[in-house]
Amino acid sequence: MNKTYCPSLTEYKRRVSRVVNIGGLPMGGDYPIRVQSMTTVDTMDTMGSVEQTLRMVAAGCEYVRITAPSMKEAQNLLEIKKELRKRGCNVPLIADIHFTPNAAELAARIVEKVRVNPGNYADKKKFEEIEYTDATYAAEVERIRERFRPLVQICKQHGTAMRIGTNHGSLSDRILSRYGDTPLGMVESALEFLRLCEEENYYDVVLSMKASNTQVMVQAYRLLVQKLDEEGLQPYPLHLGVTEAGEAEDGRIKSAVGIGTLLEDGLGDTVRVSLTEAPEAEAPVARMLIDRYTGRAATARLIKPLEGEVPINPFQYHRRVTHEVGNFGGLNVPRVITSTARLPRVEYADLRAVGHLYSPFLDKFQMADHGADYIFSGERPVPFMLPNGLKEIVTYPAWRDAGSRPHHFPVMTASSYVEDGPRHPELNFLLLSLDALDAPMLHRLRHDRAVVLVLHTTNAHAMPELRRAFFELINHDITCPVVIARSFPDQALEQTQLFAATDVGGLLIDGLGDGVVLGVELLSNRSHEEWLDTVSGLNQLSFGILQAARTRMSKTEYISCPSCGRTLFDLQETTAMIRKRTDHLKGIKIGIMGCIVNGPGEMADADYGYVGVGKGKIALYRGQEVIKKAVPEEAAVDELIELMREDGRWIEKELLEEPVGV
Repeated sequence: MNKTYCPSLTEYKRRVSRVVNIGGLPMGGDYPIRVQSMTTVDTMDTMGSVEQTLRMVAAGCEYVRITAPSMKEAQNLLEIKKELRKRGCNVPLIADIHFTPNAAELAARIVEKVRVNPGNYADKKKFEEIEYTDATYAAEVERIRERFRPLVQICKQHGTAMRIGTNHGSLSDRILSRYGDTPLGMVESALEFLRLCEEENYYDVVLSMKASNTQVMVQAYRLLVQKLDEEGLQPYPLHLGVTEAGEAEDGRIKSAVGIGTLLEDGLGDTVRVSLTEAPEAEAPVARMLIDRYTGRAATARLIKPLEGEVPINPFQYHRRVTHEVGNFGGLNVPRVITSTARLPRVEYADLRAVGHLYSPFLDKFQMADHGADYIFSGERPVPFMLPNGLKEIVTYPAWRDAGSRPHHFPVMTASSYVEDGPRHPELNFLLLSLDALDAPMLHRLRHDRAVVLVLHTTNAHAMPELRRAFFELINHDITCPVVIARSFPDQALEQTQLFAATDVGGLLIDGLGDGVVLGVELLSNRSHEEWLDTVSGLNQLSFGILQAARTRMSKTEYISCPSCGRTLFDLQETTAMIRKRTDHLKGIKIGIMGCIVNGPGEMADADYGYVGVGKGKIALYRGQEVIKKAVPEEAAVDELIELMREDGRWIEKELLEEPVGV
């Protein structure tokens, strides 16, 4: 099996793609990774679209996408473009097309680029299983090719670029019937269109493989690159994005897990971060992700090259096989370790920062959804009995000197581990880097059934070095569980969110990792409360990364689209309202989509869906099946809750809450 999808798994090298010129601003090749976003104003509102575009450009957008759902919107792109040029703004414009080839053909004569979705451009989706013979399948492909050919010819004639953008949730019934709901189906959907482009000698093409599920998204992009090479097609530039990522911290973490994982391997030529926020809020997040790789090759330490074949399948999720140690590894979900070692002291109330809330009135603890599994208290063990469900890790000398204490475990360095000192009979932690995995250490680890590795690195190219350490363990048949440790400098919280989500999430997506511990460095002159806020933020971030990588669901997930000119209600306000009513439903996924284009398909694997179908009208879905049509917007959230109640999945919030005084 050919597992090659990037220039190097150990050295930072950006994939060299074909250069595509978009309105005088080239993409691909050696050009910088570009930033883009999409307007949310009605396309028929010319001045509103212009003003929002200007705000987006000021925020860092280099390309601006505008929806054109019908001929009238496609025609109005000309007025928007005229006004922008009159104001001295030459940002390349991209028309976003779904379902309407005629609108695409008109827009291609006006703007610098058109985006088409092969799942609905000339294909259809009715959520039906259709049995195709080879002959009928080929005939349907040919019909679609003939409907697509005029757009290719128009783009070629007018020097207009094109993005062929597959979305996981809008694969056609025909593709689903042959390939299933898979990354391969996503890739093949795009390749059908791409092959025709090459037949027409049209190469100004950008490709994307978007999904809300980060595992599917990453696998599809990797497979696309591999298939392009395998078929001898041009190395087209890649547009990176996670669809319907959501809002605030969750949306940023989810975007970084998907986009950052690919950037680490040198994939990607333009980035769009899809947040349920104003579009001008997206560009700075994309820029923060991209700028991390400026100078990466020069600052990274060399990583030991991989010998032999890659020991994992990069195109399909499989969790690394491990044996159980304590509650790590085996079939256990990845665990969260939160460090309290920098706190000058730890009191009962301070455990709220790690999700364990103490009530003096009741003299008991209550664990929140983000209750850490372990705390690392360093050289100073906590001076009181910890609540049930929380265990403690201390340095090896502190553990050795403290004597036997329940739920109290040591973390050793490589030097203390090789000495014949005392051990915990059930669970010991070992802090190691890739360099320490020499032959004697590997031999010891293979025969130790009570050790959990804590892998760390100081390499700027962190995720690939940690991945290389995992490969070493797999190749030597070592099955001990591994906790991923990352520490970051004193920087903006948003940077830490994005960087940690990239480094840890990129490993989890490949099934690597049985736990996570995050830290910060160089923090000084902070009050006790400021330290508690830092600890709390890292604890929540750890759980957020696990959820975004689909490896541990600890809260409600909202698959909400970023809004556009097609949106039929206020997405930010509605998402906030739904979140307020449902954020206690741990593990349930709710899709919130502004229109039918981003409806049952785009929310793909959501349990329930809330989709705009008209002004003031909402359709409610169970999975991809519409259950209630045209529900008045003012009653839609109540009806959504009633649907969950019918399914036995609704829990009253007050039943989960117990007054806690802190």
